[in-house]
Amino acid sequence: MATPVEVRVPAEHTEGTRSQVQRWLKSTGDAVQADEPLLELETDKVTVEIAAPASGTLHEILKPEEAEVAPGDLLATILPATVAQSAEGDRLSTRGASIGAPSPAVRRLLIERGLAAGEVRGTGNGGRITIGDVLAAPVRDATALAPAIGGASRLQPHNMMRRRIAERMVESLRVAPHVTTVFEADLSAVLAHRARHQADFAGRGVSLTLTAYFLQACVGAIRAVPEVNSRWTESALEFHDAMHIGVATALGERGLVVPVVRDVQTLDLFGIARALGELVTRARSDRLTPADVRGGTFTISNHGVSGSLFASPIVIPQPQSAILGIGKIEKRAVVVSQAGEDRIIARPRCYVTLTIDHRVMDGERANRFLKVLVQGLEQVSN
Repeated sequence: MATPVEVRVPAEHTEGTRSQVQRWLKSTGDAVQADEPLLELETDKVTVEIAAPASGTLHEILKPEEAEVAPGDLLATILPATVAQSAEGDRLSTRGASIGAPSPAVRRLLIERGLAAGEVRGTGNGGRITIGDVLAAPVRDATALAPAIGGASRLQPHNMMRRRIAERMVESLRVAPHVTTVFEADLSAVLAHRARHQADFAGRGVSLTLTAYFLQACVGAIRAVPEVNSRWTESALEFHDAMHIGVATALGERGLVVPVVRDVQTLDLFGIARALGELVTRARSDRLTPADVRGGTFTISNHGVSGSLFASPIVIPQPQSAILGIGKIEKRAVVVSQAGEDRIIARPRCYVTLTIDHRVMDGERANRFLKVLVQGLEQVSN
């Protein structure tokens, strides 16, 4: 009998992090073609498809859905096409062996809801019980689940992305002392420039967003305060020449990803807007690759797009040294001096914050960064 072909977790898809089998696209005994998607892996950042390395029959699934895996782990085996033909008679028995016991997450949920596995109808591969099956099943003893404070409740299991976000937020606050400084920016010049150029950009297939202006302004500010684009190590501060700026992108209930616009210092406004637009589109259609979210040296969080005026602290993605926050733009009353007189006028303004790792820099340097950033935004022309 020929040796089965192994399907393993590729290191390049997980960047050394833990992953979870999200969904098998094939069942044991199914015919598969080389390069055909077999399963989906979910990391803390993206969902990636793992393709079949050879044509044949999916012989054995070794990691069920919701199982955590690491780079190099064996996921499944495939009988090559010539071997698979001779093994057709064993297909039903092979499929029955794939059902297996419920995953650890399902077992925990069964216990929490006072259910036995036999009381739940499985809809997963081969009749396997999924978390959704357990949540949909009637609870035998509802009073056993009632919280001490009384009233109804429901359980929503954490997905891989939410668990990793939680771990990284806690870890960042543990290792880095966070300090936030706040400035206010007048965006009159930016909005006027955008009004003049928006149609031209759109005609070339690019959306000119306000975030693109902030990315552009970051270049001058980082040059003035390079510590912002650095990494703390125990022996030295490592400065990055390239400006790979991550842009936090909300995915609704699914969580948050941070695709990275690379080498921003080499791009003009059009190039920045185009790269940003492509990344955000792929993020929201779940088409990011692992390469799209790795290697950031600085991050922007434009939380104002959802209505927030101010957020502090915005947790720094490790091992970066700072993160820029952008609040909601709104018209505010401002006192200006004209012809020797003070007047109150309305101007479009927003709060900008810089949260820093206080090991890397002090408040004066953070203030310097925001001062240069704001000047860059307020002096946009042409």
